[in-house]
Amino acid sequence: MEKTSTFQYQRDEHRVHLIVYHLIWCPRRRKAILTGAIKERCQQLIEEKCQEKGWNILTLAIQPDHIHLFVRVWPSDSAAEVVKELKGITSFFLRKEFTSILKKLPSTWTRSYFASTAGTVSAETIQRSIDAQKGV
Repeated sequence: MEKTSTFQYQRDEHRVHLIVYHLIWCPRRRKAILTGAIKERCQQLIEEKCQEKGWNILTLAIQPDHIHLFVRVWPSDSAAEVVKELKGITSFFLRKEFTSILKKLPSTWTRSYFASTAGTVSAETIQRSIDAQKGV
């Protein structure tokens, strides 16, 4: 898992961006199933999907009953899309590979999740910048 501690703006042809999400989601019924081989496989699946999508994992912490992910994404990727992709791929493969353990749950993940944005610019800085542009 690649870890990056600095927040640098990324540039491409038409954008300058810094989009970082803190995401948390839990197994159905908050069951403590994310241990041992399931935890290792879940981490591998998340890392592979993030690499495939070009998302940079800053921190991934898998606890027995929830997952914390701090991830840098592209401006076109919403928090909802990131969670949907990661829940989908992990649920599909974990249920297929660990049937005896996960068949008791009606689904792998709850429908809910926590999402927060993070970056280097505070709300006050943004407000000052907007006010300066307006000539306030």
